[in-house]
Amino acid sequence: MPRPRLRRLRIGPREFVWRADIRWTRAGLDWQRAVRVRVWGGGKTGRVLQADLIPAAPPGPWGAGVTDTAYPTPADVRALVDHALAGGWRPELRGGTFLLSGLAAGFALPGFVLAGRPVA
Repeated sequence: MPRPRLRRLRIGPREFVWRADIRWTRAGLDWQRAVRVRVWGGGKTGRVLQADLIPAAPPGPWGAGVTDTAYPTPADVRALVDHALAGGWRPELRGGTFLLSGLAAGFALPGFVLAGRPVA
């Protein structure tokens, strides 16, 4: 499987680099698709932002993960970055991961639910 592509996002004078990759998690007796978004804003040694998104679409007739094709847009990633910055993410700090799952309450993103804990 190829590595996810790095994408660029400019917010004001700042440039962020992000990628999203598909993961699978158990949802009861079914498997559910999840998208892990990772964002760097302080270079490759800066603190990375991590958010796990669960598509909000209802499960199809063959299960939750089979028919789902949701993928975050740059506007979705911008909303994640804005929420993380407001919640205390400092991308210029060296090393570590800022998990957005701790700030899931009260956050809304059309088409996705922010997982309340990291997806394995």
